[in-house]
Amino acid sequence: MRTDTAPTIFRQDYTPYPYRLPQVRLEFDLAAKSTRVRSELRFEPAPDTAPGTPLVLHGEDLELVEVRLDGRPLAADEYQLTDDTLSLIPPGHGKPFTIGIVSLCRPADNTSLMGLYVSGDNLFTQCEAQGFRRITWFPDRPDVMARFEVLLRADPAAYPLLLSNGNLIEQAGLPDGRHQALWRDPHPKPSYLFALVAGDFDCIERTVTTQGGREALLQVYSDKGCREQTRWALDCLENALRWDERRFGLELDLDRFMVVAARDFNMGAMENKGLNVFNAAYVLADPDTATDAAYRGIEAVIGHEYFHNWTGNRVTCRDWFQLSLKEGLTVFRDQEFSADMLANGLPPAEAASARAVKRIDDVHTLRLAQFPEDAGPMAHPIRPDSYQEIGNFYTATVYEKGAEVIRMQHTLLGEAGFRAGMDEYFRRHDGQAVTCDAFVDAMESVYTQQHPGQDFAVFRRWYAQAGTPRVRVRSDYDAAARTCRITLEQHCAPAGLETRQSSPIEKPPLHIPVALGLIDADGRPMPIQWEGKPRDTILLELREARQTWTLKDIPRAPILSLLRDFSAPVILDTERTTNDLALLARHDPDPFARWDAVQETAHRHLQACMRADRDGGAQPAPDTLLDIWRAALNDQALSPAYRARLLTLPAVREVIDRSEPMDPRAAVAAWTGTRQALGAQLAAAWRTTYDTLADDGRPYS
Repeated sequence: MRTDTAPTIFRQDYTPYPYRLPQVRLEFDLAAKSTRVRSELRFEPAPDTAPGTPLVLHGEDLELVEVRLDGRPLAADEYQLTDDTLSLIPPGHGKPFTIGIVSLCRPADNTSLMGLYVSGDNLFTQCEAQGFRRITWFPDRPDVMARFEVLLRADPAAYPLLLSNGNLIEQAGLPDGRHQALWRDPHPKPSYLFALVAGDFDCIERTVTTQGGREALLQVYSDKGCREQTRWALDCLENALRWDERRFGLELDLDRFMVVAARDFNMGAMENKGLNVFNAAYVLADPDTATDAAYRGIEAVIGHEYFHNWTGNRVTCRDWFQLSLKEGLTVFRDQEFSADMLANGLPPAEAASARAVKRIDDVHTLRLAQFPEDAGPMAHPIRPDSYQEIGNFYTATVYEKGAEVIRMQHTLLGEAGFRAGMDEYFRRHDGQAVTCDAFVDAMESVYTQQHPGQDFAVFRRWYAQAGTPRVRVRSDYDAAARTCRITLEQHCAPAGLETRQSSPIEKPPLHIPVALGLIDADGRPMPIQWEGKPRDTILLELREARQTWTLKDIPRAPILSLLRDFSAPVILDTERTTNDLALLARHDPDPFARWDAVQETAHRHLQACMRADRDGGAQPAPDTLLDIWRAALNDQALSPAYRARLLTLPAVREVIDRSEPMDPRAAVAAWTGTRQALGAQLAAAWRTTYDTLADDGRPYS
């Protein structure tokens, strides 16, 4: 918890750890009241480490029993012990050395719920961001990556299951009546990805064959009595594995992958290497009661933590300022996974609208959670420059806006280019702890091949700037010349700490991809000659404060379809008539832009209702919105989930935020009245739709 005396940590002050740690062996004698931990840490000096450089290990709420250096017990005056560090001077010969430590931790008394703690009748660990130091003394920082071997011993009556990271090497009973399990993780990882679970759980499992021909065991553990409610989670786990193989060529790198779902786990979910631990609320689904949203939520969170196996575990963060390196990238990956699952097996037209459902939901979340964060006093870049409490980094900006920054790179490179960039990223950095710049470097290497003479120098500013940019759009059609001039201007106001500066801040422009299409007055797409080919959608790359493009051979005055697929996390300022919006709401071939036009039409009607309410006038009829909704409801070419999004009014909070002055009472009245009017006038169509979509009896449907 932050206090006024908490030190401020700055990104620019990062220094590498002076010692490498290739191998770790841990032995646990597990008990709730007191757990004995024996650690054997095999260090070697980094190439530029000077002799006599102290070795500093982190520790909190631990009892030290013994310290050994290369097998020799150390006297108390040969090391320094504080409340949170254990330090000593290693041998000065520059060769590898081994530190052995015996310590005690008390899980039952650990109310921080970080490190090793008791929850219910079971033992769990939670080590991100700095929890491992509550288990044993260790260089508890993400850039220290080691291969772990873990031996767990416990009373089988209390803890019949002993789980840790990696592959299970052996299990055995012990002469004293206890039992043990040896786990070995073949891949280096930082301590925040360590996991231990001990207790009594149900389990379902499935053996799969990876694309490389290896057999792997997938297991889902759950509290007793919940076994049948984990079958959907197991299906989702296999689907995530198959999707990562197909989409990115990333194969499961262990003999088994385990998910533990426990009601008593205090966090939401954690991507520990090969042993993901979840609160049961994010895993369990009863086919008799679970909703579509529940199934999709489980699918997304199972996918997210599984995808961390590569984007976060195999390549991890150098320091916690780089948190968006793993979280933004993995959120993007789980978004794409969910979208593909929604479209799986559908005809092309319906599949496009099904994929858009996920995009719409994610943008809706961004606008409701992250845009206000960007506009408030706590606004920060996706890669912050300082912190006092590391827990404050887990924000919508780091996660959701971070995912949008990754998505923009995908948009700029295209699917094949982004895949090539991912391949290059893993080729360069597999098994390393790196920075956000390392990821952008890999993507830039592909972009410069596609666009000789250009780079991502301007794009990198997304990682350093807080606030949501605004993009103003103007168009000018010349009928005689058959040209349409598109002018884009960008501005990002000071945000967060920037607003407290004594002098005004001028932010440099960002690299903003704006996907654009043209629609004629009859609602038909108008092809655009672009880079020698006719295209329905083009990408304008705005790099300066103001840029203009001239589109040629445009036979009629067009209506602009803007920011298709929400190609950048910006706010658009544009002058579009209600008739233009209504046309886009009925005919825009881009599903996201069509939904956005419906939402904007609804916003305009709701604002008109609020003005009438304040002025004491008659409430306007929702005729335009009614026509749009009726057409969408009857459009069988669209997936049911997408039509459900089209037929949803903006959230009341959004209506309140957009009203000037803010008037919650008028907003609620306008929203409720509009909903009632649409409900009443479309009553027969609602009933028909409801009957048509009756449960077809399939599981998870």
